[in-house]
Amino acid sequence: MLTHGALSAEPRRIRIDGVAIATWVMEPACSAVGDVVLCHGTPWSSAVWADVARELSHDHRVFLWDMPGYGESDTGPGVATALPVQSARLAALLQTWGLRSPHVVAHDIGGAVALGAHLLGGVDYADLFLWDVVTLDPWGSPFFRLVAEHADVFTRLPSALHRALLREYIAGAVPGGLPAADADTLAAPWLGGAGQRAFYAQIASLSPDDTRPVAESLGRVRCPTRIGWGRDDPWIPLGQAYELQSLLPRRPEVVVLDGVGHLSPWEAPSAVSAAVRAWVDRGWGGADASAPARGPQLS
Repeated sequence: MLTHGALSAEPRRIRIDGVAIATWVMEPACSAVGDVVLCHGTPWSSAVWADVARELSHDHRVFLWDMPGYGESDTGPGVATALPVQSARLAALLQTWGLRSPHVVAHDIGGAVALGAHLLGGVDYADLFLWDVVTLDPWGSPFFRLVAEHADVFTRLPSALHRALLREYIAGAVPGGLPAADADTLAAPWLGGAGQRAFYAQIASLSPDDTRPVAESLGRVRCPTRIGWGRDDPWIPLGQAYELQSLLPRRPEVVVLDGVGHLSPWEAPSAVSAAVRAWVDRGWGGADASAPARGPQLS
């Protein structure tokens, strides 16, 4: 069982779009060779990136944020959590941080958010590494669709029933499930009355209607890209990685992690850190970003 370290520092809260966003900046002890922004997905938070962030922060500045509606950022009925709104917030955050062209690494719906800010919002990145991302149809499990149609019913579930359903859902992201302690850590933000309401509200707000304009624009991505995927992802099959590859300019490389499911940054932080470091440091002696894709890279 992995032991995951939390983001130990208290977040700095930045108000954008009328809501407080929990953010963290991890600085290296010496001069930074670059800036890396990490974007989480659903139903996660920046916690899934904690181990990767620590590794990268040895020589990079690493920026993390909990999307409003998630983790330690504002939640509640007045907090919009639709993907286009989150993309606009990411664009505003990058300006607040003073980042003009950072390396961006995104997981799950964080990929749709980062791509939306780039393709529809005009935000520039040095490059973009997409891990098990939600972008292409079809996405959204039968559970997602059921919640979208009956969010008010799920919000009123007894707390014990909600807890059991939540833990089962989270564990389903990983082949064979998660250790109880890991499932508890990832479920914690969604417990209690407010957490339960926020959990179903964010699911109900997510729609393929918001990813289709992004998917239709993939050929216009302006920066180098790379794709990472768990070979055994039970939520988004590996085939989508290669479909995504075919739609992005210059057919980017696909990094495939054996024995890993949907939660690559949590399940295999060392392998993900190594892949990300090789990618963002390629200008310091690594692979040439202009080289043609070489096919799957197994770790």
